[in-house]
Amino acid sequence: MKNQRLQQLMDWMKTEDIPVSMITSKANVFYLTKFYTDPHERLVALFVFADHAPFLIAPNMEKEQIKATGWEHEIIGYSDTDNPWELVKVAVEKRVPAINKLAMEKEHVIYERAEKINEAFQSPTLVSVEDKLRELRLIKDEEEISLLKEAGKLADFGVEVGVSAIKEGRTELEVLATIEYELKKKGILAMSFSTMVLTGEKTAAPHGKPGLTMMRKGDLILFDLGVVYQGYCSDITRTVALGEVNDRQREIYETVLQAELAALHICKPGEQIGNIDQTARSIITDKGYGDYFTHRIGHGLGIDVHEFPSMTHTNTRPLQAGMTFTIEPGIYLPGVGGVRIEDDVLITENGFTTFTSYPKELQIL
Repeated sequence: MKNQRLQQLMDWMKTEDIPVSMITSKANVFYLTKFYTDPHERLVALFVFADHAPFLIAPNMEKEQIKATGWEHEIIGYSDTDNPWELVKVAVEKRVPAINKLAMEKEHVIYERAEKINEAFQSPTLVSVEDKLRELRLIKDEEEISLLKEAGKLADFGVEVGVSAIKEGRTELEVLATIEYELKKKGILAMSFSTMVLTGEKTAAPHGKPGLTMMRKGDLILFDLGVVYQGYCSDITRTVALGEVNDRQREIYETVLQAELAALHICKPGEQIGNIDQTARSIITDKGYGDYFTHRIGHGLGIDVHEFPSMTHTNTRPLQAGMTFTIEPGIYLPGVGGVRIEDDVLITENGFTTFTSYPKELQIL
């Protein structure tokens, strides 16, 4: 079989004595088939078999797009008046007449769809396929790395546009709109998450909401953004200043920068993920700001902007060449403001490189 990702999943299914897997999340369907769509309420599912050819079921309006990806196996289309589960039942039983076990993404499948599976196949044992798919997606291949690299460059460009658009009296949303407009001119259809442009005291909210707050002299301004490039995500955060900052603002900036650089410095194969978090956290804590670093050091990055692994201080998994993730320490002081600095990281055979490279020294605009 040409599709090595599918073959690896099938090999695992044979080992685990799982006759069929149902894959429904947009990211995992894309990973295994190269077909990406947002089906809304409609069913799009990939059925993979241990000993038989797979099939994709999707609305008829998606069939030509599936063919364009080079998918070589069966495509089952349906109209809005069809019951897709009846078509699924026929197609599965043609391959496996009786199913006693079925793997699915338990964290993704809604209860109503689990009921449909039970009705169609007489309540098979439902097991999770998530862990296996996470492991398959953990180490990126050369094509994935190339796409992530380009996504990182475009994230750098987005910050560059945003910094250039800063002007006293402009609102967060005005600057945000400029960023996304310029990225769309470069062919970017979607951001990897809702772009954040925050100014002043609002930077103290790690997931703040941009609005009509105007930029003022003495404000810290935080950008958190990423793009989706050919199915792969980037995620960058930079914090700059409009006019001179006070001593407290400067101190938290330099502390976060020191923490981020120290965490990057120890990134290499074999290093435990937890040590990455602890390295940054200890620097921030030693400066007296430990209570204001309120999230993990980062997260896996790939088809999803947040994916496996979770970069927490308790994670003992060793880093491996080909892993991609973010490093993003922050300090958030209510009533004062916040700083976060974030890069996208690739573990190499001997150390690390980053996909994002926008300057990190404090910029006074």
